[in-house]
Amino acid sequence: MTTEGNSTKFKILIGVLSVLLIALAVYTVTLYNDSKNTVTGLEQQKEEIEEELEDLIANYDEVIQDNELKDKELLAARERITILLDSVKGAEANVALIRRYKAEIDRLKDERRMLFRRADSLIAANERLALERDSTNVMLNETIKVVDSVSEENVNLSETVRKGSIVNAVDLRGEAVIVRNSGKVVDTRRSSRADKVRACFTLTPNPIAKRGDRTLYVQVINPKNNLLGKKGILEFENGLLNYSETTNVFYENEELDVCVLVDALEDDLIEGRYIINVFDGAKQIASTTMELK
Repeated sequence: MTTEGNSTKFKILIGVLSVLLIALAVYTVTLYNDSKNTVTGLEQQKEEIEEELEDLIANYDEVIQDNELKDKELLAARERITILLDSVKGAEANVALIRRYKAEIDRLKDERRMLFRRADSLIAANERLALERDSTNVMLNETIKVVDSVSEENVNLSETVRKGSIVNAVDLRGEAVIVRNSGKVVDTRRSSRADKVRACFTLTPNPIAKRGDRTLYVQVINPKNNLLGKKGILEFENGLLNYSETTNVFYENEELDVCVLVDALEDDLIEGRYIINVFDGAKQIASTTMELK
């Protein structure tokens, strides 16, 4: 009886140990899979951080090179991002590292917005000074002509009033952009990466111009002299205007910032010099060029 009892207890003990071993095995496999998934997720986040840092460096390079800026703060900021990128690439991904680098990227983006806003202001100020100088020269020449003859004065006065009623555009700049799946738009100077072309400009204030709705036409011509965009046609009294895109604005005789995105086929986005023109109806009000690598 004692021997049978001991045998039963031994069998029960073996059964309990078997169940515990199975449970331990299941737990170990689950723990391993969770750990593997965590490592994979951290590596993906690390790659995203590297991509964001590379985009930041590309942004700085484009602003510095395209506008020939030697601003010490811009150069120093780009150098800090380059050092940070090297640090990320050499580090092993972990939760604390990912959290710290994400916070650093947010800070760098805020810094980029501040520095780029200041750089844009400097460039715009230089362009406005050049425009004001040209306008002063034109006005001086007109004044000299007026002195020559009373009849010419009347003609010039009428012409001045007509020209004065026209809305002009300044600070026209063209840039190729990448449109990400999230809707985020990123500037680029590389034709192979671009999706669209963006034209931004400012309508100048004019108290005697006609107030109300205006349709503006943007024309983008690539290095092979091909027109990008919808390739629409505007008919007017003296001819035709082929345009890439239009935009409707409400002009209230005050300064107005306008940006227009122009679609482009992949084959039309090539390396070289692009011409960008802006028209108010049949009247050309701005022109510029841009270079893509």
